[in-house]
Amino acid sequence: MPCDIDTDFTFEAFPVTNLPPAGPDFSKNDGLLPAIAQDADTGEVLMMAYMNAEAFAETQRSGRAVYYSRSRGRLWRKGEESGHCQTVRQILIDCDADTILLKVTQQGAACHDGYRSCFYREVTPNGLVTHGQPLVDPGAVYGKK
Repeated sequence: MPCDIDTDFTFEAFPVTNLPPAGPDFSKNDGLLPAIAQDADTGEVLMMAYMNAEAFAETQRSGRAVYYSRSRGRLWRKGEESGHCQTVRQILIDCDADTILLKVTQQGAACHDGYRSCFYREVTPNGLVTHGQPLVDPGAVYGKK
């Protein structure tokens, strides 16, 4: 499913080879670094996935969030099945160079359960409490699995 990239914003991509020494250290964690997607406007944490060097480079080139899917064993271009893409506004690296933060504009649901954020369940003394409602029916978006 195609993704509409916001043309009002231009992500200034730069090649991975031009990163300063403090860029992501893909020699850690078997080459897979946690990547957190955060809403660029509200600060809401949307999801966590993993990136390898190839996903990071494509994210920089395209301005669209690309992750590495451990279950699929390949690159996962966010929204390739659902159309729920993430346009990257800013990329930050933590102090240990082993975690990536993407500030994004989210189209549709970030979560494969149909919620805007994957973090829709709160742990309380009485168990899990669900916050919000799904934006989409995951069965309709992804088909029955």
